[in-house]
Amino acid sequence: MKSAVETLSPTRAKLTVEVPFEELKPSLDKAYKTIAQQINVPGFRRGKVPPMVIDRQVGRGAILDQAINDALPQLYIQALQDNDLQPLAQPEIEVTRIEDNQSLEFTAEVDVKPEIELPAYDDLTAEVEDVTVSDDEVEEQVQALRERFATLVDVDRAAADGDFVVIDLVAQQDGATVDGAELTGMSYKVGRGGMLDGLDEALAGMTAEEEKTFSSQLVGGDLVGQDVEVRVKVSKVQEQELPELDDEFAQLASEFDTVEELTADVRERLGRGKRLEQAAAARDAVLEAFLERVDVPLPETVVTDELNSRRSNIEQQLAYAGIPLEKYLEDEGQTEEEFEADLERRVRDAVVAQLLLDEVATKEELGVSQDELQEHLLRRAQQSGEDPQAFINHMLEHNHIPEMVQEIRRGKALAQLVESATVTDASGNVLDLKNLRPDGTIGEPVDESADPEAPENSAEPAAGDSEPTTAAARL
Repeated sequence: MKSAVETLSPTRAKLTVEVPFEELKPSLDKAYKTIAQQINVPGFRRGKVPPMVIDRQVGRGAILDQAINDALPQLYIQALQDNDLQPLAQPEIEVTRIEDNQSLEFTAEVDVKPEIELPAYDDLTAEVEDVTVSDDEVEEQVQALRERFATLVDVDRAAADGDFVVIDLVAQQDGATVDGAELTGMSYKVGRGGMLDGLDEALAGMTAEEEKTFSSQLVGGDLVGQDVEVRVKVSKVQEQELPELDDEFAQLASEFDTVEELTADVRERLGRGKRLEQAAAARDAVLEAFLERVDVPLPETVVTDELNSRRSNIEQQLAYAGIPLEKYLEDEGQTEEEFEADLERRVRDAVVAQLLLDEVATKEELGVSQDELQEHLLRRAQQSGEDPQAFINHMLEHNHIPEMVQEIRRGKALAQLVESATVTDASGNVLDLKNLRPDGTIGEPVDESADPEAPENSAEPAAGDSEPTTAAARL
């Protein structure tokens, strides 16, 4: 087989491949055997029909078509390997010449990975915000903990923001009750929002046994976004009584003996969460600084495919949540044009980042161990809320393991960029960012002074005490 490559653009190539006919013989034999099993010819047993008889029955052209269709994928892959091309999309293949018993010629146009000259990346710099934990933030977390242990007491007065009410609620359209839009005996916190537009305004000032009707729009179901009449009746108005913030409460709500210890733990947890957020921001800032050093040409078909995929995913998530796109854009303060422009920018940055991190991983000869792959798969299963073994089985059955390996290599490449960069906070302090996991996600900073055998006493998790998820982490 002979092949030649023509560069159509920095991201698109055309292969011209000429194949001697003898190289098609295995596929021709396979085609004859397949068709012999499918036809009935008097005087011959099924599957034992000679090739010359098959030619007369179905035509030599049909045999050639089937043989060529069988051989083309492997011939195309071989041509890519021979010319050291890395495809980024499906090819456009055209058979340009068939000479029976002589040769086959075909062309394949395909988007390919552009040649990238990596810039220096051992002197990257970035700046992130300081980590600060205010007294108000600590108080908010302690207050939330007190609310978890609060009791509800019936009161004989009108409901106000912050009160709890027990309500019956029904939505109707044209006098008919909307399927699935009828609730009885539900406890609801006035002012919480997020349920039905107009509900909080209707409840404010209502007393027990009072009933009110208001207009709203459903946020889920078949009638999402449509106008309905909502009738709400209050059966109870309840006031939240918080426990005293004292040592007794600290012992009830946590493993600590005093309020001071509890408050200190909340402050530490808030700080730890913010340090994780700071590390994630540093990772994104370093990657952005790296991207600014090189201009990578992108194949438009790859960008378009990824753009369509992400747009479809967003639409599915909004539909699942029962939120119309118009409502989402309103909440985000964006026009549809701004949304599309922002989405395209993020897609282009992500594709460029993938290409660059692949190059870094190759240059640094970064590999992936079995343990790293296992840890990554378990983490992905946890993030998606799936059973780990079921998730792994799905990845294996659909041949997604190479994608998982590539994700880890990119994460390790990004971790190497971050760890070699100089990142400072707004106060000028240089950050130690040696806590990136092999898959590129942020792990807890290691406290070398801590006793690894000592159990950790803690109150309830504070806000922000979770692993940040950023665009860079999903590369």
